Amino acid sequence: MNASAPLLLDVRELAKSYGGERVVDGVSFTISPGECLGVIGPNGAGKTTTIRMCLGLTGSDAGTIRYFTRADGSALEMPRDALAIKARLGVVAQFDSLDPDFDCAENLYVFGRYFGLTRADMAGRVPQLLDFAALAHKAGARPAELSGGMKRRLSLARALINNPDLLLLDEPTTGLDPQARHLMWERLQKLLAEGKAILLTTHFMDEAERLCHRLLVLDHGRKIAEGRPRELIAEHLEPEVIEVYGQHALALADDLATYADRVEKSGETVFFYTREARPIIRALVAYPQLRTLHRPANLEDLFLKLTGRQIREDG
Repeated sequence: MNASAPLLLDVRELAKSYGGERVVDGVSFTISPGECLGVIGPNGAGKTTTIRMCLGLTGSDAGTIRYFTRADGSALEMPRDALAIKARLGVVAQFDSLDPDFDCAENLYVFGRYFGLTRADMAGRVPQLLDFAALAHKAGARPAELSGGMKRRLSLARALINNPDLLLLDEPTTGLDPQARHLMWERLQKLLAEGKAILLTTHFMDEAERLCHRLLVLDHGRKIAEGRPRELIAEHLEPEVIEVYGQHALALADDLATYADRVEKSGETVFFYTREARPIIRALVAYPQLRTLHRPANLEDLFLKLTGRQIREDG
């Protein structure tokens, strides 16, 4: 990642309203070559609408979306230069849109034709992409014969058919089992090491911490935080967390609150956030019936502190 390199994506003061409600409200961010920017937030925070505007699928009410800034400061703009921009993008949507009538190799060949690639152009590239996706042995299989993880990897391979500079991935590992997620992460890390950039939306905080150089936290359409994952954790959270759960755990919240910087309750679990865990750990020795977990603060703690623990409905 080169901070002085021209920007691949430069979004300024993006805004969108539906029915008088502002769903994206003045969002700005940039992406540089080799960088993964993660966009996180609760349901309805504006993540998918932001991605759709960046892709030209939804028109913005205000703001600018500029791609591939040149040394002289000029750039391609969405939607004015939509075709030229999309020729250099790779997209993996939330839901697979693979063609069920074609096998894995044919899905790649057909998609490549949309970018003007000939069959000769793709003769070497398609096998390489199938190998990259760990699907060489499934080249002749149709999507219905693939597992969920295989389908997501095929979607990623398809998004790479035009050798894009920037990938836009909307929750690419949703619904995958742990093994499939880890394999997907390994493939994405390889792309970043090759210099490609990624704009990623995700609900998985471990995924965001593993892949993202920077995070953009959205809530109610507004940017509420931005920065490197560990720096955001250090800025907003106490360094240590003690989780206490089991019968009568909630009754201890007030008794041990004086030892903690902050106390939160969720269901039958009490979270003690602290800069010094030892007094709480010593006090808990008197309650052997309770289960405890002492750990460092993480991105999930950050997410919950900034956006709250209340469940949001889709929308």
